[in-house]
Amino acid sequence: MATTKTNTAPIAPGACIGILGGGQLGRMTAIAAVEMGYRCLILEPQEGCPASHVADHIAGAYEDEAVLARFAEACDVVTLEFENVPVDALKFLEERVPVRPGSHALKIAQDRILEKQFLNDAGIGTAPWAEITDEQSLKDAIDRIGIPSVLKTARFGYDGKGQVMLKPGSDPSKAWEDLGRVRCILEGFVDFDCEVSVITARSANGTVKAFPVVMNEHRDHILYKTHAPADLPTSTAKAAEDIADKAIEALDLTGLLAVEMFACRDGSVLVNEVAPRPHNSGHWSIDACMTSQFQQLVRAVCGLPLGSTEILRPAEMTNLLGNEIDDWAAFLAEPNAQLHLYGKAEAKPGRKMGHVTRLK
Repeated sequence: MATTKTNTAPIAPGACIGILGGGQLGRMTAIAAVEMGYRCLILEPQEGCPASHVADHIAGAYEDEAVLARFAEACDVVTLEFENVPVDALKFLEERVPVRPGSHALKIAQDRILEKQFLNDAGIGTAPWAEITDEQSLKDAIDRIGIPSVLKTARFGYDGKGQVMLKPGSDPSKAWEDLGRVRCILEGFVDFDCEVSVITARSANGTVKAFPVVMNEHRDHILYKTHAPADLPTSTAKAAEDIADKAIEALDLTGLLAVEMFACRDGSVLVNEVAPRPHNSGHWSIDACMTSQFQQLVRAVCGLPLGSTEILRPAEMTNLLGNEIDDWAAFLAEPNAQLHLYGKAEAKPGRKMGHVTRLK
């Protein structure tokens, strides 16, 4: 699906792309940008972050306006690689340089309640949900939604952090206590057949183009494998792509939007969550697609023509967590495998240290 709006002057190669965040997503975005002739500047508090190995780096706080002003002065356009940048930082930057995606999309993506409400208002289905602010609202939500369900913090949860599954016999009050008695969301259990995702891009000139639907496997709430393309009925795959395109248009977002969804047993597709950035489930595209998700992000934020999202070969991407990267030599010996390591200094259990993509 592709639509086009009023053209915007492109930002040509040679310009500087600012990236908020210095993790592996920023690293792979910078690599793609440099290959296309751009310079990159990373703003990330941590010295020696993965992206700093491949691009210039300012080690400063996102809340420091002097640092932000220096960053904006050096950049022709700014994008981000993760959601936990303060919205006020983007608002400050937006007054000085194009920021894509902007503060509006980030504000919604940072808050599960705002996110669910926005999606529902746009006519996009999700699991049943309710906002939790105290014990009475939790009790009322359970009465309405039922158990099993999932209690999640409204903000700052990822890879299974900040959430508790409520099962028959669970103590909801203790679950909320364990999450810090902060504002939460209760989400109803979804009877799904598989978890899928779509990454779609929207250029500064309004063109929208989605990557094919992929199927995801998780272990302990962390993405383990992605299969591209997903083995789905054509109608289900089209529904998922249409949902992703509808969401990025509704957000008026320039850049990438990753939409994680449940393909349900009744044939419906429901959105779990969205992320306005490159996504772990799109890493396969580096080796198996005409255009990688990272190159597509560069194209989108710079107002260039979006690349083809054609799959060249089916692929399976596997995350390498913690000490699994110790097997790097074995991965390199596989004839159909491509190894990507992120340059992180310390391997910790559950930490994403790299990935391997196997072409089929």
